[in-house]
Amino acid sequence: HPFVILLSVPLALIGVVGGLFVTGTAVSVVVLIGTIVLSGVVVNNAIVLVDTINQRRAEGIEKREAIIGAAKLRLRPILITTLTTILGLMPLALGFGEGGEMQRPLALTIIAGLGSATLLTLVVIPAVYLILTTRLERSQA
Repeated sequence: HPFVILLSVPLALIGVVGGLFVTGTAVSVVVLIGTIVLSGVVVNNAIVLVDTINQRRAEGIEKREAIIGAAKLRLRPILITTLTTILGLMPLALGFGEGGEMQRPLALTIIAGLGSATLLTLVVIPAVYLILTTRLERSQA
């Protein structure tokens, strides 16, 4: 299921592009570093979700029930991870502290990307998982 997991990265880039556009922030090396950091967090969230789905399916739970149950079970940890990251980066995004202006694009990148990726990951990843596994099962039958 690596394809399903890696699909979460473009979902984050949607937020990055939107966030940079809205704030008028130019693409720079700091923004690209923020995108790399963001990719790690977003992929981790997708791994947690897909792994939980796979564990539930291994327990013999039907596919749709496994997906819904895993999404409900992992919603809280994913939201907590997202909120703590966003809240932790807020002072940096607001430009507080020494050198805050230089690191502001990094924080904006991570906040915007993580916000969109979290919302989209909780909807798109389960849907893509269902579609791909259904097609794979049909092609093997």
